[in-house]
Amino acid sequence: MPVTIAEELVLLAHRESDGRPLIGSTELDAGIAGTLLAELALADRIDLGDKTITARRPALPGDSDADLELDPELDTVLAQIAAHSRPRKPEWWVRKLHSAERRKRLLRRLTVRGALREERVKVLGLFPVTRYPERDPGPEAAVRDRVWSVLTGADPDERTAVLIGVLRACRLDRKVFPGADRKRVKEIAEGDWASTAVARTIASINAAVIAGAVAASTAATVAGAS
Repeated sequence: MPVTIAEELVLLAHRESDGRPLIGSTELDAGIAGTLLAELALADRIDLGDKTITARRPALPGDSDADLELDPELDTVLAQIAAHSRPRKPEWWVRKLHSAERRKRLLRRLTVRGALREERVKVLGLFPVTRYPERDPGPEAAVRDRVWSVLTGADPDERTAVLIGVLRACRLDRKVFPGADRKRVKEIAEGDWASTAVARTIASINAAVIAGAVAASTAATVAGAS
């Protein structure tokens, strides 16, 4: 099964040597939600605009995309959108899909595929946590090479542009690609390279990721103070 954009984000968001996350869970979970929405939009399974997201009708026999098979995680998200009573804004869906359990499922899937390995370690010698260091460098190296090629001048495909946009929205781009030209990152993230529809998709997702991360962080702060 092909690696999804969300899985590519998860690979880049963890340090290869020890599996430690490079950004907080709030930002990463919002980024994962954003990439799932973007991938559904690129697969023409949802209509994603600045104001609302709606599920498109199921593919029928004879349609050009009738044989398109979605990843199980994408299927779940699409079913949620289709079952919802009314259209919602992209940022609402990022908050709705913001999930530690979803992140853990993606990490476990990458472990099953052999890209990562699961390790139990103790922080400060006391608190047990699960880390996911790299086992097979191939999958992440392929993603890094593809993104770096675009950041250094190659024409971006839609999936790579989405990934770069979300990396920027999560403030992960500087950690993963510290030598990248920031103007180039911004140009791709803002969709200057693409058609209006794709540019709008990327802009909506980036705004939604940022809004979702802020909302989740605020909710956690309020809960901690109560």
